[in-house]
Order: sequence, then C-alpha cells, then structure tokens
Amino acid sequence: MDWTGKQVVILGIARQGTALARYLVAHGARVTLSDLKPREQLDLQPLADLPGVDFVLGGHPLALLDRCDLLCLSGGVPSDLPIVQEARRRGIRLSNDAQVFFEVCPARIIGVTGSAGKTTTTTLIGEMLKLSTQEAAGSPAPARSVWVGGNIGNPLISDVERIRSEDWVVMELSSFQLELMTCSPHIACVTNITPNHLDRHGTMEAYIAAKRRILDFQSPRDWRVLSADNEVTAGLEGSARALWFSTRNEPRGDGAWMDAAGYLRIRVDRTAESPIGGRPSRIDAVICHRRELLLMGEHNVANVLAAATVCAAAGASVEALRRVSTTFRGVAHRLQLVAQRGGVRWYDDSIATTPERLMAALRCFDQPVILLCGGRDKHLPWEAAVRMMVERCKAVVLFGEMGPMVAEKLSDEQKRTNRLAFQWSQCGSLEEAVAEAHRLAQPGDAVLLSPGGTSYDAFKDFAERGDFFRKLVDALPAA
Repeated sequence: MDWTGKQVVILGIARQGTALARYLVAHGARVTLSDLKPREQLDLQPLADLPGVDFVLGGHPLALLDRCDLLCLSGGVPSDLPIVQEARRRGIRLSNDAQVFFEVCPARIIGVTGSAGKTTTTTLIGEMLKLSTQEAAGSPAPARSVWVGGNIGNPLISDVERIRSEDWVVMELSSFQLELMTCSPHIACVTNITPNHLDRHGTMEAYIAAKRRILDFQSPRDWRVLSADNEVTAGLEGSARALWFSTRNEPRGDGAWMDAAGYLRIRVDRTAESPIGGRPSRIDAVICHRRELLLMGEHNVANVLAAATVCAAAGASVEALRRVSTTFRGVAHRLQLVAQRGGVRWYDDSIATTPERLMAALRCFDQPVILLCGGRDKHLPWEAAVRMMVERCKAVVLFGEMGPMVAEKLSDEQKRTNRLAFQWSQCGSLEEAVAEAHRLAQPGDAVLLSPGGTSYDAFKDFAERGDFFRKLVDALPAA
C-alpha cells in the first residue's frame, strides 16, 4: 500500500502504537498519535526523533476523524470507544499494527491465539523452526530466518523491512487484535477457548467470534491447527485443512496426541501441494515421552503438541521437535520456580489472569499448596476455581481488588463442604500476601502465585507483578 500523504490516527501510545507510528512515518504517512493519558503520564522520548507527528493527549476528541483516512487501535484500546463507533459510522477504515504487518509482510506467517498457552506455544514454535532451519543449513547460521513476536516481545512491524520471502514469521495474536483483522495466517493455531476478557468483549459469543477470525480468511491450501480436547475449538469450521492435537485421544485426522502410555506422537501428511513451502513429507513418529518434558502440567503437554503439529505442517524435522520438546524450560511468569527457601518452593504464575489458568496451575501440584490469589476480576465464573481451591489447597491468601469477592465465595464453599481444616486469609497487597504465605509455609510446601485476576489494580502488567513477587521472595528472611 502507498502510505504517502495518508492521514492516520493511532489511538494508544504504547509498544504497538509507537512501532506502527515509526513504520507509517517512514513510508510517508501523516500520523497523529492520541492517548487518554496526559503528557506528564506518558514516555514520549522514543518518538522524539519522528518528524511531523502530531500528538493529541488527555482524550480522543471526535475532531480527530475530520481528516482521517485510517484509524488504528493499539492492543489495549477498547473498540467500543465513542471515537471508534463514530469512525465506523463515517465509514473510516479501522486497523492495527498486526493488520498492517500482514498486509506488507513478504514471508509466510504462523499465527497463534487462544485463551491460554499462546505465548508458550508461540515460543516453542519459534524454537522448533529455528533448530530445524539450522539443521537444514548444516550450520548455526541458516539462510532462512525465524521471526517471533506480535502480542509478545517486539511488535513485528518494527522488523518488516528486514524480513524476506523465504523466512518464517511466528505471531501471537490476541482477541483484541483479531477482532479488527481481515487477514489470516498461512498456518493458524488456536490453543483453546475458555471464558476470558468478557469485561472487554461483553459476551462469550463475541469473544469466540473475535478468536475465530484467525481462521476466517484462510484458503483451502492453508492449515488450521486446533485442540480436539476443547469444546469450542473442536467445533470451529474453516476452509483450511485441519490438524488436531489432544492429550487424551488419537485425533480423527492428522495431528499430534499423547497415547495411553504417555508417549507424544505425531502424524502429518505434507505430500500435497502447499503454499507455505518446505519439503513434501509425511511424518508418523514418536516425539518423546511425557516424563522427558521439563514443563509442568497437562496444559503444557497440550502446548508442546500444538507447537509440534504446527511445525510439522511447516516442514520441520522430527529431531527438531524432539530436541526442543525435551529441553524447553518455559517462559517467565508461567509456573516458573523462582526460589527454594527452607524446604519451600516458590512459583511465579503471574500470567494466570483467569480462573481457568489458576485451575490448570493447581493441577500440576501433588504437594501442599499455599495459593496467592487476587488482582482485578474480569467478570468470569469463579465457582469451579473456588471448589478446587478448597479441595486442593492447604491455604489461600487473597490480595488486591477482587479479594473480598473471592473471600465471600470461599467462605460459602467452606461452609457447604464442612472443610474446617482449610485456611484462607485476606490481605490488602501482594507484599502482605507474600509475608502471610511465608508465615504459613512449612518444609515440603509450595507457594504459588497464580492470581486468577489481572494485575491492573496495582501493576502495569502481569510481568511487573511477577517481577515484584520475585523481589519479595528474595527479600524474605532465611529459614
């Protein structure tokens, strides 16, 4: 697309908005950046060298649309803002950094979305493809590059000028990005769909509709990789060829699964013509045994199977799948062991911002667990999570904005089940919660930060919350 002279308004001055502004200015667009925050609350230094950029701060006045060819939304900007609704009414095109990247990227794109497991699966895919391309080149510096980003790491629009047609791009895509997109990746992976972001999307139906857009613009020569274990993804239709992954059963078609003996297996036929390149091949092999994985939990087995299926479709070798699966140690803030003190193991699972993810974390532990639960609620159902807390946890320490809400549900469940030995307490802050957990913990226990709520009541994001948790644990007195 020729951006010369185009009037583009970008809502939200953060990672994605800044990266997109740089790209558009470099290609001749006239860019206006707008943010609800006033100037004193923003870091505008990264944009200081951009010529001709206008700033409208402290609000999004509708007058921004008077000379606007394209309205771009950064990831955290709600699509129901008055300015967005007015843009739709006027027929102004909506977009975002991911959509622009898809439109200009010369390489083949793998897209990953889902309610949980996106980042781990995206990272695994990147590592498997990198290793496979190294093997194919016979050296640690292959001719083909693998670019990983999107909703994680660096916005890939920043790198698009260096990406070549023979490269691979692996993108994590959020529902916020997908709801505006009119492009689909060559290989689309949906890890699972469970209730999430209902505070943003309003209904589960709207959330599912946003997620499934990753499939909506695929061709019959593309691939879609879906969980056979998740009720929603198992029912997703699409025009692309389907591959399945499952931790429970051998899929009805090609894909990857864990058999009854605990072996991770894969079967993918790539002998048909495909637009995504790679060597025509048929894979039917054992990847590894579940015991060989370093990652904890059945949900991470599913992530490995999803990544392996995607990479098999992309033409990666079985050896690359095997080596990465058995050596990958995980991503920060995802069931990460951060300390062992006085016989107590401390785990950071700050990424768990839903009850579903909290439950997935609890299923990983056999030893007594002291759970740190709190943050800001997303208006999701908590009944199943509360039952599991009372059944499985030695104690639950609540903190943050949603503490009183969960406390009421825990109290009701404890009375209903008559589990008098179960302990729970309520603290104001994460700092107080860590101190309380330290007081309760005994040798052999695990203390798990798996909040079940977002971090926005007290932190910039889940990573800042996880980093603060680790600092608090490191500062605890020695046993």
